[in-house]
Amino acid sequence: MEIKLDRQYLKGYIEDKDYTKLLPEIRKAHDQLENKTGKGAEFTGWLDLPQRTKDPSLDELMKLGEEIRANSDCLLSIGIGGSYIGIKASLEFLISDQKLPVEFAGHNLSSGYLYYLLKQLENKDITVVVISKSGTTTEPALAFRIVKKFMEKKYAAKELKKRIICITDAGKGALRNIADKEGYRSFPINNDVGGRFSILTPAGLVPLAIAGLDVKGLIKGARDAQTHCSKMDLDTNIAYQYAAARSLLYRQGKTIEVLSTFYQRLSYVEEWWKQLFGESEGKDGKGIFPTSLSFTTDLHSMGQLIQEGTRNMFETFLLVDQSGKGVVIPKDKENLDNFNCVAGQDLDYVNRQAHKATAKAHYDGGVPNMTITVPRFDAHSLGQLYYFFEKAVAIKGYLLGVNPFNQPGVEAYKKNMFTLLGRK
Repeated sequence: MEIKLDRQYLKGYIEDKDYTKLLPEIRKAHDQLENKTGKGAEFTGWLDLPQRTKDPSLDELMKLGEEIRANSDCLLSIGIGGSYIGIKASLEFLISDQKLPVEFAGHNLSSGYLYYLLKQLENKDITVVVISKSGTTTEPALAFRIVKKFMEKKYAAKELKKRIICITDAGKGALRNIADKEGYRSFPINNDVGGRFSILTPAGLVPLAIAGLDVKGLIKGARDAQTHCSKMDLDTNIAYQYAAARSLLYRQGKTIEVLSTFYQRLSYVEEWWKQLFGESEGKDGKGIFPTSLSFTTDLHSMGQLIQEGTRNMFETFLLVDQSGKGVVIPKDKENLDNFNCVAGQDLDYVNRQAHKATAKAHYDGGVPNMTITVPRFDAHSLGQLYYFFEKAVAIKGYLLGVNPFNQPGVEAYKKNMFTLLGRK
C-alpha cells in the first residue's frame, strides 16, 4: 500500500491507549464487514470487486473505447450522484491521460445548463452513455429523454444504436426496457453495489475507458488496496487507522471533518468523498458532516474560521507526493517582492511548505488534523485511494452503529417532488 497516513497532529487528542480501547469495536466491525453479517450486507459487493474484475473484461472495455474515439468528438455522460461525481473526479485526477472530451448531463435540473450544452454539441459527433439502475431517477431520466430526442435528429436509427450506451439493471427497469427495445448497447449495474461505491463497476469503468483512461491501472491499484485493507491489523491497516481516528474525534464532539487539498486536480475527488461519507454516515441522528476546501485559495476565505472559529471540527489533508509537471520560479534582478529566496525552486516546493505551515497552524489553533498522501497522479494511485476511502467509511459506519450502505433519507425530497409534479 503506497498511500500514507500521517497522524502526528492528532497528539493530545488521541493517544495510543485510545486506539487500544477501541480495538474490540474495530474487530467487531471488521468481522461484520468481511463475513457479511452487518447491516446492509446485501450491498457489499464492492468489497471484493477489484479481485473479481478480470483483465480480459477490462481489455474489452479498452477496445470499446478505441472504437468509439475513432468516430466521436465527444462523450456525453448522463448520470447523478455516484454515476456522475466519480467519473468527473477520475477525469480531473487523470486529466493528462484523457483522450476524448467528456461532457456531463443529468446531474442537475438547470434548463440553461442543458440548453447551452446541446448548442455546443450541435456540430459534433457524440457518443452518449446514460447511467441509471432504474431509469426513473428524475435528473438523468429527463436529461436522457431530451438528449435522446436531440440524438434522433442528428443520426439515423442504425447509427444511433452505436452512439447510445445504457448502463443499467441487467433484467428490469425503465432504462433496461428502453435499451432492449431500441437495441442500444448496454452494460449491467451490479445489484450488490450502491451508487456511491460504483466507480469501479461498469458505471464508472465504461465512460472512463471511452475517455481513454487507464482502467486496468485503476483496478490494479484497487486490488493492491483490497489486499492491504483486508487485514485486521490496526498497526498497519491505514484505512482502519483513519476510521478509528474519525470515530474517536467524533466522540469528543468533533462533528465536522474538513477535507483540504493543495492540488486543484483533487477537488472533485473531495466531492466524491463528500457523497461517500455523508450518505454513508448521516442517518439515525448521527454522523460527521463532511466538507472540503481547496488550498491555498480557501486559506484566504475560510482560513480564519478554521484557525479561530468554533472548535467542533477536525481536518484531513489530501496530498500527492509526486505532483508531475514542474514550474520553476525564476530569479528576478530587482527582487521587489523579496521572493528570490525561492528562485530556482519548483512552485510545488512552496505548495508543500504551505501545507506544513497550515497543518501546524491549525493544530496550534485547536484543530486536530491528519494527512493522507497518495504517490502520484496516476490510475494506480487513484484506484488505491478509492478503495481506501470505501473500506474506511464502511468500518466507520459500523463503529457508529448505522447501516453504511443505505440512504433512506434521500427518498424524502423525491416523494415531495413527485407529488408536486403529479408523477405517480
